[in-house]
Amino acid sequence: MLYNYFDMQNAALGPMRAMAQMTKTYFSHPMMPLSRTYLGKIMSAGADVLEGVIRHRGKPEWGFQALTDENGTHPIDLARVDHKPFADLIRFRYDLAKNPKKILLVSPMSGHFATLLRGTVLTMVKDHEVYVTDWADASSVPASDGAFGLDDYIQYIVDYIRLLGPDVHVIAVCQPAPLVLAAVALLAGENDPCQPSSMTLMGGPVDPGAAETEVTKLADSQSLSWFKENLTASVPMQYPGSGRRVYPGFMQLAAFISMNSFRHVDAHMQHFNNLIIGDGDSAESHTKFYDEYLSVMDVTAEFYLDTIQHVFQERSLPKGTMVWKGIPVDPSKIRKTALLTVEGELDDISAPGQTEAAHDLCSSLAQGKHKNHIEKGVGHYGIFNGRKWRENIYPVINDFIEKNQNKS
Repeated sequence: MLYNYFDMQNAALGPMRAMAQMTKTYFSHPMMPLSRTYLGKIMSAGADVLEGVIRHRGKPEWGFQALTDENGTHPIDLARVDHKPFADLIRFRYDLAKNPKKILLVSPMSGHFATLLRGTVLTMVKDHEVYVTDWADASSVPASDGAFGLDDYIQYIVDYIRLLGPDVHVIAVCQPAPLVLAAVALLAGENDPCQPSSMTLMGGPVDPGAAETEVTKLADSQSLSWFKENLTASVPMQYPGSGRRVYPGFMQLAAFISMNSFRHVDAHMQHFNNLIIGDGDSAESHTKFYDEYLSVMDVTAEFYLDTIQHVFQERSLPKGTMVWKGIPVDPSKIRKTALLTVEGELDDISAPGQTEAAHDLCSSLAQGKHKNHIEKGVGHYGIFNGRKWRENIYPVINDFIEKNQNKS
């Protein structure tokens, strides 16, 4: 009933959303005298904040089709190059990129859509051909398409690496870090000719035991059955994925917000003040961030529970007990794929040390193929978006890719 209650609440908020939109329009319209008064600005700003909080959002658009520089505006080609029930592989190509490398950017399947990496893609596509895993909202996948667990996720990554060939560079952002490491280890174990040239793991729980966070505390505090009974629900009949058991996106979002609730309250209060004083740039930046942050998708229950069990509770990859379809996963088999790990000093989701642990696991990799980068003053989101991502982190990744292109 959990999912049905959420839908009922969303429907019940419909009149309030309409009222907020009408109030905002009335008190901000230039033809209305009150729009130029302090009272009018307060009413308009308050309605804007309220509408933004209770708005029902769907899957965001990527929102860009071109890049503009001093030489003019040039198109970015976006194409779907592969389709599977639970993901599309999307390619971004910029014709003016010089000597582009193939980049497989593995987005997290943790409640947000792949468009959360919009800024990541925009930065990288200037230099490279970027392929992004665009994971499907589980509520939109018919139950007849079967289950999707941790083994299936790793299979998708292996398939995409093989599709793109041996000269691909794979980058995992957040949640998929241990699973990308597992996929590359499996390819190395088979001495597969399509082993990536390099692998970059960014802010992910390779070894959650290396640094405690609120996420690891929660995973360790309850049994797997508790998570199944309290945090998963069946998709209602009005959705294409009716009957499928999922970890709902709205629950994932509530968990994220609860970790930093005061920060989100302060952000909305500041947004209210910016609207009153007419700081349009700051208000637009706030709106863009929360339009993305509050857009969520469902994750299959089996994938969510597998992640809790194998990644967080049992920590099977760092403990050497991970098995994929009966095959042991051994990162020490990796000898050809160079490894870069990126962490944020202030990351409270995958704290420093959790990702760096990958280097100890890849014990057979030559010393020159290891690199770890810790970005000072950056939290989880800032690792792959924002000014420090563009100016400090991306140059490190790009240099690592260039140095390890087609090297064995």
